[in-house]
Amino acid sequence: MSIKSDKWIRKMAIEHHMIEPFIESNVGKGEAVSFGLSSYGYDLRVADEYKIFHNALNTIIDPKKINSDSFIDFKGDVCIIPPNSFALARSVEYFRIPENVLAVCVGKSTYARCGIITNVTPFEPGWEGHVTLEISNTTPLPAKIYSNEGLCQVLFYESDEACEVSYRHKQGKYQNQTGITLPRV
Repeated sequence: MSIKSDKWIRKMAIEHHMIEPFIESNVGKGEAVSFGLSSYGYDLRVADEYKIFHNALNTIIDPKKINSDSFIDFKGDVCIIPPNSFALARSVEYFRIPENVLAVCVGKSTYARCGIITNVTPFEPGWEGHVTLEISNTTPLPAKIYSNEGLCQVLFYESDEACEVSYRHKQGKYQNQTGITLPRV
């Protein structure tokens, strides 16, 4: 398995619609948190839709029985995440991962250096959809997230062969997600 370069990512995005919309260069430096194609990855953008966690109605979070009332829906250019809390969001980009590729998403240093951690599970071979992003504010202060700007970087690893059972073939529960998707069992 090898990490893929900007040339490979550009080809897959254009010829195979792996990333839509696709930004062919890294943009926004100085004015925005950068996004788009980079040397060995793609900096995805966070959309302007959020589900901000609050604990007013629950005493426990149960991933097998999530209560949607634990979140406040918010749409805007800037999202404020409360101290020591988190929000769910989605990527602007829609991904179609080939059956011989695994993608891993890591947070951008601009946010990480402010105590804001982005968690995303790997994009499995054959998976497609908008990425649901978990954004944690680990600080004792409110944290600002800028919509339609870079939030994390996706790294692509290509295998010499396709896997036996892809996410598409096993009909994974998060296949083709288009909005912010809460946990499913």
